[in-house]
Amino acid sequence: MSEMVAKPVSQPEGTAPAVGVVSLGAIFWAFLIIGATSFGGVVPYLREHLVTRRKWLGDKEFVELLSISQTLPGLNATNMAILVGQKLRGIGGAIAAVVGICLPGGILMFIVGIVYRAHGDHAWATSALKGVAAASVGLVLSTVVQLGRTSLVQRIDFVFVALTVIAVNRLHIPVPWALIGVGLLAVLWHRPSGDRRDGETR
Repeated sequence: MSEMVAKPVSQPEGTAPAVGVVSLGAIFWAFLIIGATSFGGVVPYLREHLVTRRKWLGDKEFVELLSISQTLPGLNATNMAILVGQKLRGIGGAIAAVVGICLPGGILMFIVGIVYRAHGDHAWATSALKGVAAASVGLVLSTVVQLGRTSLVQRIDFVFVALTVIAVNRLHIPVPWALIGVGLLAVLWHRPSGDRRDGETR
């Protein structure tokens, strides 16, 4: 009798490999590092730690959670911390993630606020802020390129990106409404072909 060889199940593209139970301490520590090292936009740091290093999320999952966080009120950093923490360990994970990501920034901003109040008009302080701002833009662009490689797979996806940019930057439509509107168009376009045919025959 021939032996049955089990074939490994291929992982869907853009999703993270299965991970075991992530401890609350690991979640807290990961988001503590993100909160302590992220300057400017937090998205590149979130992706670096959650997708590239720890592999808790795949690129597709990361983009989905990021899209949800941007449609909700509040900061992307705290929204993402809640969503990722809840996905990994429920309510406890969400609390650990939020405390971790907010703690370093809260302490540092208290200290920086004191220093800036005393020395904010100095030339070195202005130059430092301009340098950090430029570096932050570069980090955000780098993340956009990396996410675009996995998320923008069809030409129509670039059309949706352009529509979102025009809606927000030119038409000044609030971000949540722009995301909802373009998101609905994307859902209608990418729905299964069977649903399209059913809709056409009715």
